[in-house]
Amino acid sequence: MLSLIIIIISISLILKLGRASKNLPPGPWKLPILGSLHHLIGGLPHRRLRDLSKKHGPIMHMQLGETSVIVASSPEIAKEVLKIHDPAFAQRPQLAAAEAITYSYTNLTHSPYGDYWRHIRRICTLELLIAKRVRSFQSIRMEETSSLVRFVSRNIGSAINLSDKLLSMTYSITSKATLGSKSEEQEKLLICCMKKILRTNENFNVSNIFPSQKWLQGIIGATSELEELHRISDRVLDDIIAAATTTTTNNTVNAHANTLLSFLLRSLKDNGTSEFQLSRNNIKALLRDMLLAGSETSSSTMEWAFSEMMKNPRVLKKAQAEVRQVFGNKVIKESMRLHPPGGALLARECRETCEINGYTIPAGTQVLVNTWAIGRDSKYWNEAERFYPERFLDCEIEYKGSHFEFIPFGAGKRMCPGISYALPSIELALAQLLYHFDWDLPSGVSHENFDMMEAFGVTMRRKNDLFVIPICQLHVPIEQL
Repeated sequence: MLSLIIIIISISLILKLGRASKNLPPGPWKLPILGSLHHLIGGLPHRRLRDLSKKHGPIMHMQLGETSVIVASSPEIAKEVLKIHDPAFAQRPQLAAAEAITYSYTNLTHSPYGDYWRHIRRICTLELLIAKRVRSFQSIRMEETSSLVRFVSRNIGSAINLSDKLLSMTYSITSKATLGSKSEEQEKLLICCMKKILRTNENFNVSNIFPSQKWLQGIIGATSELEELHRISDRVLDDIIAAATTTTTNNTVNAHANTLLSFLLRSLKDNGTSEFQLSRNNIKALLRDMLLAGSETSSSTMEWAFSEMMKNPRVLKKAQAEVRQVFGNKVIKESMRLHPPGGALLARECRETCEINGYTIPAGTQVLVNTWAIGRDSKYWNEAERFYPERFLDCEIEYKGSHFEFIPFGAGKRMCPGISYALPSIELALAQLLYHFDWDLPSGVSHENFDMMEAFGVTMRRKNDLFVIPICQLHVPIEQL
């Protein structure tokens, strides 16, 4: 049986590679069938790819099974991909592992570049992400941040799982902003599904490495867990839509009014008057996308920023002393440089054959921009591995996609549209936690041995949850101010 599998895959690869371009960038040596996969063993992919790029150059070719991959590891090559040739790379790879959870790639993150993607991006931007809408959510942010501060106040001297509390807070904010309300039961189910989905490594999943071998995916069960997570969250989203529809029909006080959900439900009733008639599954795809992306990137950024401050007491004390000044924003920037919230590897797919740095990139080739490696490149950052927020005090480099040595949210047409949505929640929550409390590490944990291990997946969270101890209250609780 094993021999038959090897023969079938070998024939498929021979036929596929026979059509490959002869002018590809250099890369590491390859094994039969597996290609360059063995070079990624023994470490996190973004770290291994950084090490390989030091040997083979800032633009590198790797054959991962059937999949041809270009790895970009410098600001110059990232600029070629994300700006100069932006239209050619304005597509996310449609990976089989993501098909179920994206409702056949109809969410904003994975939707193919084109008119439908532009349509749903416009909807999400106007109804949730533009500055005017973000300002309107200030009371929601204050309410949920106050709830977090009250929780911490009740647990002075005890170790708390700050990772869980930050994710719960950002989910609550996004749920109220997107849906108009939140349900604790739905929150538990969706957050549980969200955590498991984010742990998957779709770029290196067997369904991406050997996309033509559907039978192999079935044998290994590579997508079964994601399909089960999809079924669970799909039921929750159906309940959310049903509740909102019932509320609207009964003409009762509608908590869902003037939200992204209410707009999407109205579009469902348009009966084709819009150029793109959204289906119920399209709506669920967008809601899941907003709930996941709106919660995960914000909580992960706060988690890493807090982790870095706990690892570096000098920075923690300075941030507490200057919490209402500009230094707190520099802490966030420095954290995003070291731990890009959009993920360590930014995935694109070449839509049309083009040339980069003298090499031919064939249509259909996947491209991974190693934003993690770029943010830690000593050619562009002094003491690149050091957490040093002061580097941004007199620095014009920004994270909005025009400085390619710092692209935590990506760049170009597929750049994350939620920057202005995420930052107010991040800034407010961190400021309140630093202003109201002093912090310490659990017993037996020192600043020197404090765990900073990463978990590689769709995004790059901490491998282990962040536990910290609020040791004293610096200022009176919010409700007494």
